[in-house]
Amino acid sequence: MSRLFGTADILIPQVKNMEKWAVIACDQFTSDAEYWQRVAKNTKGYPSTANLILPECYLGREDEPERIAKIKDTMAEYLESGVFTEYPGSYVYVERTQENGSVRHGIVGAVDLEQYDYSRDSKSMIRATEATVEERIPPRMRVRKGAALELPHIIMLFDDFQDRIQKYIETIKPDLKQLYSFDLQEEGGHIAGWLVNGEYAKKIDSLFDEYCAETDSRYNGVEGEPFLLAVGDGNHSLATAKKCFEEMKAENPGKDFSNHPARRCLVELENIHDHSIVFEPIHRVIFDTEPARLLEKLKESCCAPDGYTIRWVSGESEGSLTLDRNKGELAVAILQEFLDGYLSENEGRIDYIHDDDALINLAKNDNAIGFLLPYMEKKQLFRGVMAYGALPRKTFSMGHSREKRYYIEGKKIK
Repeated sequence: MSRLFGTADILIPQVKNMEKWAVIACDQFTSDAEYWQRVAKNTKGYPSTANLILPECYLGREDEPERIAKIKDTMAEYLESGVFTEYPGSYVYVERTQENGSVRHGIVGAVDLEQYDYSRDSKSMIRATEATVEERIPPRMRVRKGAALELPHIIMLFDDFQDRIQKYIETIKPDLKQLYSFDLQEEGGHIAGWLVNGEYAKKIDSLFDEYCAETDSRYNGVEGEPFLLAVGDGNHSLATAKKCFEEMKAENPGKDFSNHPARRCLVELENIHDHSIVFEPIHRVIFDTEPARLLEKLKESCCAPDGYTIRWVSGESEGSLTLDRNKGELAVAILQEFLDGYLSENEGRIDYIHDDDALINLAKNDNAIGFLLPYMEKKQLFRGVMAYGALPRKTFSMGHSREKRYYIEGKKIK
């Protein structure tokens, strides 16, 4: 069996301006086209991952096919022209300095898609932490199918109280080759990466194997089937990779795909117990609706004197309400279930916003209302998924929107 998480043949760009190379995950700032216009202006004429991704704010537009074709042509051009150096059988150790000065630690490697299942009742070793919206996968597949390489913004979490991999990294860091160190554009903080290969990589493999071997004892007494890796960010991107790989196998019956490069997906692995990881709430804003009517229906069907308090904003008005705790374990689950039902019968369009100020500004639009949700404790994640299955979509976010993963490394997938 392929390793659940292991080394990969990682592509590192050899460009003069890394700040212009790295851009934020494509599923960020989906309601802020000006953000992506600034990125396009800043990176114009430079080798950049801005030329290799399709920001989701452009999905469904008339020029989408043209944009996707250009992305795939640029991937081939970058590979052929020597933009990348490939490091076979390697990891990349990453340190990301965030807005508040804290440093998040991660290991870039590859996960085995054969051991991942994004269905809500999954029993696989790699699981989604939030419900997967099937209709969000086909647009992403249009970008991935036929593409020569992948760029990861997926963050995978593991639940190691001992933090054994990071402790080992600290002992070898002075001996590692630094691959990059630069400030990220659009106030994304600072990032640095080091090559981990050879005997160092083998030691990380053995430490990860130790973590895997302790799974049963780690969750002794917890309801549900234990698992090893949870998708912290990029759930729909990993689901897209899985779907594309399954389609590839179905279209080529009898072909051996055990060593196909598309079987393994590049991710950044982070320990959920890293002190810098904070689960931020993801707020909801509804556009093109009747705010007063929506608010009235929400109060009628979901509120009670005792429960979870959330704040709402609409235009210049704001207030708070209490969601009935008898309707669920999480405020976000109660609200999302209501909104799904309401929007299936009434006018309105929902978006998911990470930052408080951004939500408040968007909720000031005509015919809009926003809801600010509370924090979720990260210690609930693995145990919650074991007991209840995937959590409601957009339950939490790992940090602010500008702290999402930027595209830097790559891997061939064909």
